[in-house]
Amino acid sequence: MTRPVTLFTGQWADLPFEDLCKLAQKMGFDGLELACWGDHMDVRKAATDPEYVKQRKATLKKYGLKCWALGSHLAGQCVGDDWDPRLDGFAPDSVKGKPEAIRAWAIEEMKYTAHAAKTMGCKVVTGFMGSPIWKYWYSFPQTTDEMIQAGYDKIKELWTPILDEFKACGVKFALEVHPTEIAFDFYSAQKLFRETFKGNATLGINFDPSHLIWQGIQPHLFLREFADKIYHVHIKDARVNLEGTEGILGSFLTFGDMRRGWNFVSPGHGSVDFDRIIRALNEAGYDGPLSVEWEDSAMERVFGATEACAMTKRINFSPSDVAFDDALKK
Repeated sequence: MTRPVTLFTGQWADLPFEDLCKLAQKMGFDGLELACWGDHMDVRKAATDPEYVKQRKATLKKYGLKCWALGSHLAGQCVGDDWDPRLDGFAPDSVKGKPEAIRAWAIEEMKYTAHAAKTMGCKVVTGFMGSPIWKYWYSFPQTTDEMIQAGYDKIKELWTPILDEFKACGVKFALEVHPTEIAFDFYSAQKLFRETFKGNATLGINFDPSHLIWQGIQPHLFLREFADKIYHVHIKDARVNLEGTEGILGSFLTFGDMRRGWNFVSPGHGSVDFDRIIRALNEAGYDGPLSVEWEDSAMERVFGATEACAMTKRINFSPSDVAFDDALKK
């Protein structure tokens, strides 16, 4: 299949850009989904400095890599979330602890990201939108329908000017449907894409099955429902481990703790049925990147990402161009 296999660099942001490019080539990847933090992509420089973009592209080319998408999860989260101290970890020092300043910075950062993607030749930016109502997911104290609607309305208010900037740049924004986001499962996604932003072709989905499987959602059925909105795909896995004492909510246990009811694991080692996903992507006509987002607290990451790259290439089959029973005809 012609779909390229890429590596999302968010979990590798501790490595300098060129070091990671060299490693990604060695691990077998076709390209990178560049995270907009660490040393990998400075969106303000990319939007305003042609020399910076030239250098980034030259380094990618040096190692036989391409870039089809940027990942802007951290700034995007700061747009839609109501502030708590955790957001300070995503924001520059100048705005830490200042809720409105963080949001203003994040909105500006996302607009720069649209321009950075354009200059890099990327048609998609993946990321988060945040949610002012995630804390309401369990309705106690009681949550009203009006409170939920107000949350979706707030996201529309905050994100419409950003999406307008993306549209002007010819770039699409792909929300990773994910707990803590305004769309985190099947029906919250329907409300966001089919109702709140109905008809807005700039906003779509970064499909990541690992966040659906532990919620009890079959990822291939999610793909069927939102086939027209799949703008980018993450290859990521999670193992569900509910044997009687483990809790689906995680029990405040750190990722990787074996007492959790689920954990992220290297692709192919968990509960996601990737064969069904590839078949659903073929049916949808998706021909964009399959981007490995590698997270596994119990596995050495270079070993794991190398294996994940090979696994993804192995399952990346094309749809059939003939009916298998044609040869049975006289």
